Amino acid sequence: MPGHDPKAPVYPAVHAQTRPDHPALVMSDGPRTTYRELERSSRRLARLLRELGAARGDTLAIVLENRLEWATAMWAGMRTGLYVAPLNRHLTATELGYVLGDCAPAAIVTSRRCAPAVEEAVAIAGLRTSILVAEELDARLRAVDGAPLADERLGARMLYSSGTTGRPKGIRQPLRDLHPADAPPRLGPLVERMGIDEQAVFLSPAPNYHAAPFTFLLIVQMLGGTVVSLPRFDAEDLLRVVEEQRVTHLQVVPTMLRRLLRLPEEVRARHDLSSLRVVVTSGAPCARELEAEALAWLGPIVHEYYGASEGYGQTHVSPQEALERPGTVGRALKGEIHVTDADGVELPPGEVGRIWFAGTDPVRYHGDEEKSRRARNDRGWTTIGDLGHVDEDGFLFLAGRESHTIISGGVNVYPAEVEEVLEAHPAVADVAVIGVPDDDLGEAVRAVVQLCDGAVESPELADELVAWCRERLAGFKRPRGVDVVASLPRTPTGKLLKDEVRRPYWERAGV
Repeated sequence: MPGHDPKAPVYPAVHAQTRPDHPALVMSDGPRTTYRELERSSRRLARLLRELGAARGDTLAIVLENRLEWATAMWAGMRTGLYVAPLNRHLTATELGYVLGDCAPAAIVTSRRCAPAVEEAVAIAGLRTSILVAEELDARLRAVDGAPLADERLGARMLYSSGTTGRPKGIRQPLRDLHPADAPPRLGPLVERMGIDEQAVFLSPAPNYHAAPFTFLLIVQMLGGTVVSLPRFDAEDLLRVVEEQRVTHLQVVPTMLRRLLRLPEEVRARHDLSSLRVVVTSGAPCARELEAEALAWLGPIVHEYYGASEGYGQTHVSPQEALERPGTVGRALKGEIHVTDADGVELPPGEVGRIWFAGTDPVRYHGDEEKSRRARNDRGWTTIGDLGHVDEDGFLFLAGRESHTIISGGVNVYPAEVEEVLEAHPAVADVAVIGVPDDDLGEAVRAVVQLCDGAVESPELADELVAWCRERLAGFKRPRGVDVVASLPRTPTGKLLKDEVRRPYWERAGV
């Protein structure tokens, strides 16, 4: 390609020439596609999208289960100058209708299972758009000219927030006027720290519509490696796939890591995990006890990074750093970290405040200029409302989301700190710490827990959990009560839907 650095990441058209039979995407239940096949299918789909009227700057929406067509659709958009919007396939037709109305896609790639909801959502949104069904795509593409496109331009991602505090917001990343072969490295410093290259076999067990799985699908295939995808997460099956596919890189969220660690030791020992070079966790803070258990089991290969769909900044913590500074999410890889109080005054190390990143691109929420404005201050720093502190050496420690801070008796309580303590109790499988209405304190700290298999709900256990916190936390942070639920609402990537947990308590109080 003219002007292309041969050492830089490229895209399937180049890998199809240099390693055509190398697997680009492997489904753990059997189907797979090579770079030759991916190049052929994505090029033809790009031409089909052009024939259907999609032009540079338009949006391609993907509403799919984890399956091979993800890569075809993603690369068709990324080589045609489109915004590629991976959408949550579990949304109801009404919810999906809002998102489709917001991004107004020129085309949608979906599946037979998802098509009825997509068709209803399109009608709700009042759109006229082309709906392409994955199971019918091969036959349709055979009739499309397979010649290379002469005017390929790099596309961009349009990611949607999970909508945990309202309707999902679209986050459009800059559309660059480049050929796809000249794309700049994505997450370059993080990819370098994790050693992802053309030899990588990267297992992504989460749904591809979430930011991290989607982004790593893109990154690994830019580099010419292999992505292995699970149709759905199952802890023991994941270990089988690591052994069977000789996986080198595994990405999990803390919820998945906890479920892996809670498998019986004889089940974990049954599988050969020696191919693993890196296990990386993200998506939610990893409790220090959980990280310590993972390092003891897997060895010094567990990495963690912190960032957001908005791309506002990024940190990374190596296995050694995690051992030396339990609880940190690392130092900045992208941007410069600042922590301020509510008035914007910068705080010294050790004090909790709002996290900002300097030196990064502005965050822009599609169709919401007010939210975009609030995400940036007059110094050009960017925030998404997360709270935390840095130590003297610049390592970041998270305290939670600003909107989830509990103000109890005029004192701030950060739920993440209390949750980490409760997660370490052997009877607790999952936990959400929330503020509930209280006549005296305004808000009282309350823990909502899901118990491990074998643990039995009882007043004695609730007292034991409160006592557990009493030994480890200051008095104002301790839960004043514990409620047990069958399960806590989480997204498939492990993000806790805390507003859903809080809502019944506040509704009962008439708030």
